[in-house]
Amino acid sequence: MEAIAKTKYLKGSPRKARLVIDMIRGENVSRALAILRFTDKRAAQPIAQCLSSAIANATFKAERENIAIDPDDLWINACYVDMGPTKNRSRMRPAPQGRAYREHRHYCHITIQVTSAEQPKTEKELKAEAAKAKKAAVAAGGESKKKKAAPKPKLATETKAGEPHPEGIVATPVADPTIPTPVEPTAQAMNEAADVVGEPIAAASDDAAAAEQAAEQKAEIPADKDAQSQTPAEEHAEAPADQAQENMNEELERQ
Repeated sequence: MEAIAKTKYLKGSPRKARLVIDMIRGENVSRALAILRFTDKRAAQPIAQCLSSAIANATFKAERENIAIDPDDLWINACYVDMGPTKNRSRMRPAPQGRAYREHRHYCHITIQVTSAEQPKTEKELKAEAAKAKKAAVAAGGESKKKKAAPKPKLATETKAGEPHPEGIVATPVADPTIPTPVEPTAQAMNEAADVVGEPIAAASDDAAAAEQAAEQKAEIPADKDAQSQTPAEEHAEAPADQAQENMNEELERQ
């Protein structure tokens, strides 16, 4: 809903009226009326009357079209000042050395348009929203970086041997290059070594088996057989000392 109000042939120059009209451009009608009320300019009161007339026109137009509007929701969509005529408003001002300067006292026309449409955002509000969106984007980027920095599940080469992998891959042991891997001797190499030493490989293996069997039999012998038995003299070696201590305790009790 839009409405227009005009004030024509207002006494005063357009330049002075524009100083006041620029203060209320794009403002809400309530705020604009408050600004005009406390503005110490001669054109402030006629402009406030023109603004009140525009609000009344908008309310009347809405009632006629059966549209409900709130006067406090209206805002000034357009306002400007045009220059009026200067006819029959010429004056003479005294000047030095007997001269006279001609003065042209102007009229001006004021036009104010109000609307109830959604007010577009100002440049300041747009900058604030852009800064807020940028801050939110930076925060979201930081969270994504933290998620990326989270520990990942170990790969097949990083898990222990025989441990099930999260993805179903069984880990395989990885050889350490610093530790030399043992090489099993082949049958040909063993026969060659036996020829050099002059003893058959079978005899060496039999000796090793006999040594292992002797060690097992020794381990099966109970510990009681290995214990050394004490002689009667060794058992009663500490008896005199114990008897002397008992005698000393009896004497102390008697005293």
